[in-house]
Amino acid sequence: MKDKGIKEIIITTVSLFLICAVAAGVLGAVNMITAPAIADIQQKAADEAKANVLPAAVTFDIAAVPDAQAYEGRDAAGALVGYVFVTSASSYGGKLELMTGVDAEGRVTGVNILTIDDTPGLGMNAKRDEFRNQYVGKSGELTVVKGSASGDEEIAAITSATITSKAVTSCVNQALALFAQVAGKEG
Repeated sequence: MKDKGIKEIIITTVSLFLICAVAAGVLGAVNMITAPAIADIQQKAADEAKANVLPAAVTFDIAAVPDAQAYEGRDAAGALVGYVFVTSASSYGGKLELMTGVDAEGRVTGVNILTIDDTPGLGMNAKRDEFRNQYVGKSGELTVVKGSASGDEEIAAITSATITSKAVTSCVNQALALFAQVAGKEG
C-alpha cells in the first residue's frame, strides 16, 4: 500500500510539472508574438500624447536633460519649437505623472495627465479640459488659489481637490524649471 501512495504522489507531481511547463511555454510564445505589437501601440500612444501637448511639433527626439524625461519637439523644417517634459508629484491618491509641453518661449502649450489615482468626481476632475487648459499660455512659477484665478500665474483649484490641483501645478512648475535649465544651456 505504501508503494501505491508514493507512486500516486510521483505521478501527480510529474503531471502537474508537465502542465505548468506547457502553460509557461505557451505564455512565453504568446508574449514573444505580441510584444512587438504592444510596443508599437505604446509608442504610438506616447507620440500622440506628445503631439497633443506640443501641437507645433511633428517629430520628437530625446532631449539631453539630466535626471529628467524630456523630448525636443521640431517642426517639419527641423526647427526647434519646444520641449515635452514628463514630471511627477505626490497627489491625494498616490503618484501623479504629467506630460507638459513648453514652447520655445517658455510658455505651456498643453498638459496631459499620464497617471492619476485620485478620488473619482473630485481629484479625477484634473483630467477635464476646463482644468488642464488653465495652464496653456502660462509661464513662470504658478500657484494654486481657491476660487477664481485672477493673476497670470494663478491656477484655480478644483473644488474639494486642492491637493490634486497643487500636485498638477507642481508637475507643471517642474517642467517650466526644466525648460529654464535647458534654455539656459542654449543661450
